[in-house]
Amino acid sequence: MFVIRIPKLYRGERGFTSIEMLTVAATVAVLAAMTAPLVNNMLSAYRLSGDARSVANQVAVAKMRASSLYTNTRFYADLAAQQYHIDIWQKGGAGWTLEGASTSLADSFGVGVAATPPPNTQAAIAQAAACTTNGGAAIGNTACVVFNSRGLPVDATGTPTGANAFYITNGQTLYGITISATGMTRVWRSKNAAAPSWVLQ
Repeated sequence: MFVIRIPKLYRGERGFTSIEMLTVAATVAVLAAMTAPLVNNMLSAYRLSGDARSVANQVAVAKMRASSLYTNTRFYADLAAQQYHIDIWQKGGAGWTLEGASTSLADSFGVGVAATPPPNTQAAIAQAAACTTNGGAAIGNTACVVFNSRGLPVDATGTPTGANAFYITNGQTLYGITISATGMTRVWRSKNAAAPSWVLQ
């Protein structure tokens, strides 16, 4: 039979002093205080980037729906509620009908005080033209891009246009989603929302 003997502890091995414990706690608190803003900024950047890519993806889906259903579709942005969805033009008098459900942004539609659009896109920075009712009346605080049955973005007269764009910001960074006259969707980013320096993503 084996007997295990546990050696007695020396006086200097009884544990940590309260001063040592407070020093470690203070160090951890300082490190947490330093990293919290960095983590918050990183999460904010990820949310904004996710919003921009989600809008770009939904614009692409609206374009594909137009071609596949051989009818007009539109990407509808509610600028006041910070939501967006896809509408499909139903032939036979029903007009615009919602497809699926609306999606909310984590950030907000807007250009802030930015004065210049991404290069070779719009003449002046602005959200896409206002959406219209079935009768053609403009709907306030909205922005829409309408795709015809060939998947081309068109204006109110049915003419292909490359002036459509949607802008999303968190107050510091600005994203732009532009739609060319051929229907090509591009995502742009400017780290400075006040004085944009656009970079294609």
